[in-house]
Amino acid sequence: MEKLSGLSHLFMTIFLHNFSIFMVIPAITDVTMAALCPGEDECSLAIYLSGFQQAIIGLGTLVIMPLVGNLSDKYGRKALLTVPLSFTIIPLGILAYSRTRNFFYVYYVVKTLIAMVCEGSVHCLALAYVADNVPEARRASTFGILSGIGSSAFVCGTLSARFLSTSSTFQVAALVALVAAVYMRVFLPDSIIDANLSAPIMTKEKLHVAESDKKPTRKMQIFKTMPSFDDMVALLKTSPTFSQAAVVAFFSNLADVGLHASMMYYLKAKFHFNKDQFADLMVISGIAGTISQLLIMPLLAPVLGEERLLSIGLLFSCAHMFLFSIAWSGWVPYVAAMFSILFVFAQPCMRSIVSKQVGSCEQGKAQGCISGIGSFSNVISPLVFSPLTALFLSERAPFNFPGFSLMCCGFATMIAFIQSMMITAIPITSHRNSNCNHMEP
Repeated sequence: MEKLSGLSHLFMTIFLHNFSIFMVIPAITDVTMAALCPGEDECSLAIYLSGFQQAIIGLGTLVIMPLVGNLSDKYGRKALLTVPLSFTIIPLGILAYSRTRNFFYVYYVVKTLIAMVCEGSVHCLALAYVADNVPEARRASTFGILSGIGSSAFVCGTLSARFLSTSSTFQVAALVALVAAVYMRVFLPDSIIDANLSAPIMTKEKLHVAESDKKPTRKMQIFKTMPSFDDMVALLKTSPTFSQAAVVAFFSNLADVGLHASMMYYLKAKFHFNKDQFADLMVISGIAGTISQLLIMPLLAPVLGEERLLSIGLLFSCAHMFLFSIAWSGWVPYVAAMFSILFVFAQPCMRSIVSKQVGSCEQGKAQGCISGIGSFSNVISPLVFSPLTALFLSERAPFNFPGFSLMCCGFATMIAFIQSMMITAIPITSHRNSNCNHMEP
């Protein structure tokens, strides 16, 4: 019962956090365009700045994500969740106060610096928390439910943005982000017991020394917890399945970041979409994804297995991107958005596959490693797709194909799909948990 209570509080925290993040997405394109290129439907400066921001954030999270995962294995998920949940409030508060050009640039700098530390941390830690409290047999379904909670927050957030003014949208988002941080601190129980936190890292002798001299040991353990490149390589060599999942994570993230960075600018330039139409599009995608993750995935996961669902999700993600790229009318993107009923399978299935390759004391490290690989693709994706999008939306395009960058995203997803077909069934071995108690100091 205690574990179920912890999961319910985690789900509520994730819902509130995602609600605050997602409700500003439909408005941020209009805010950016109004601040940088008022009165225009195409703005290369906005595309380049967004791409540069995403690349810098990716560099930061590439280093931070594995560290966050490692620290959460040692000091608990709740302590680490406090940081991103608290910092998220600041950039939302800036735009809630004003959205003029000067305040936009302040937001841009603050958002970049904070996201370098916090981007993806909440999701990574939530996955590790679920892995702590859910048996392997039910983990894929629970990961799907967690993603479904995020999708439902996405729907509620974008629906709210549809009916709120731009200023009210950011004010409500900042308030909900504050509520999420307070709720987590008050209600969420930690999933790691303090007495056992040092066990996987320290020998009995070192544990005895630590008890007699706690402060120096605590500082030393923080530095020991910082992952090295060799640690990442060793984790990737844990099993062929883990390394294959890492390849899938890289290419699927590469495509997703490219799509999300380019799609709204593409739709605004080609079909003159605005905040309300962006919100409508996201609501359709969110509702389809929520239904799928909360109802369909828990039924299919035990029958088909994570590997097949992963491939199905990536295949429809690829089709979704191709359809967006060749959209010939304003209604086509709405049809493409409905593909989310199947492509939402990919991420929770991949995370479930990864979680089964390591022991219980390494869930944070494993999820942090995959998040770090995703962050590496976040660095590369804007460097490739932002200039490509700006070029093909401008008058200097070598040929008339505004959605060319989105089609390239589809090809990257196709590579991930091909790799996912090579992932074999995962044997559940009994030695992984025992390794936690025999790690070298």
